[in-house]
Amino acid sequence: MPPKSKLGLIAGRGELPQLVLDAARAEGRPVFVLALEGQTAPELVAGAENAWIPMGAVGRGIDILKAAGVADVVFAGGVRRPSLLKLGLDGRAARLMAKLGKAALGDDKLLSVLIKELEDEGLHVVGADDLLSCLLAGEGVMGRCRPDEVALADIDRGAEIARGLGALDVGQGVVVQQGIVLGVEAIEGTDALIARSAAVSREGPGGVLVKVKKPGQERRADLPTIGIATVRAAAAAGLRGIAVEAGNTLLLGRDAAIEAADAAGIFLVGIKVPE
Repeated sequence: MPPKSKLGLIAGRGELPQLVLDAARAEGRPVFVLALEGQTAPELVAGAENAWIPMGAVGRGIDILKAAGVADVVFAGGVRRPSLLKLGLDGRAARLMAKLGKAALGDDKLLSVLIKELEDEGLHVVGADDLLSCLLAGEGVMGRCRPDEVALADIDRGAEIARGLGALDVGQGVVVQQGIVLGVEAIEGTDALIARSAAVSREGPGGVLVKVKKPGQERRADLPTIGIATVRAAAAAGLRGIAVEAGNTLLLGRDAAIEAADAAGIFLVGIKVPE
């Protein structure tokens, strides 16, 4: 059997980078971790071949990956994008940002251009779901609790709103309660959206968190992702459940997340969203 090609892991925050690293190691694949200053957990790189760069060091990062003999590249984990002044842009990154103009303000467009830049250099970009397909949420109810008619209507409304937000490259999530949009996801992320929505919730049946992939999104980077922390935050905020796009959402710690949803009495469901 030929040796596995070397994987370059561009690692952000959260547990996904560790899951990708563990999966690659389990199949005997060599991994090089390109860690982002102020984003990657230091413990992730322990015992791994690695290098650290500022988020804006695109040219330097490409040079490092190629010098390390990387063939495939995967993005894993979220990032908190700092201001332009703190990005540490190198010459190549500055040229990309100038070429993008206002489009650089949207994560999906920026990631799409960055992926093209990597592939123009001969690096093959793969999605985290290519390595961890078992984490993709399936269609249907994933626990004991089921959405009622009110919740189903909120899910439909939320999917519609989230698709509209995604088309503008704003966010992937929305919280809807009894047809009213309590909050939409922007740069602050899902947990902050849930907390913000709790502060404006109405009396009666609780709201629903809905997360879907942006229309036309580059799925090799930044797929919608939830895990047990999302479930716990939703329960603490009084939400009735979570709906995610089936086949396009990563469900981290699936069994633990479903168990936590059941224990909290909230539903977890995968929905089909038309393109």
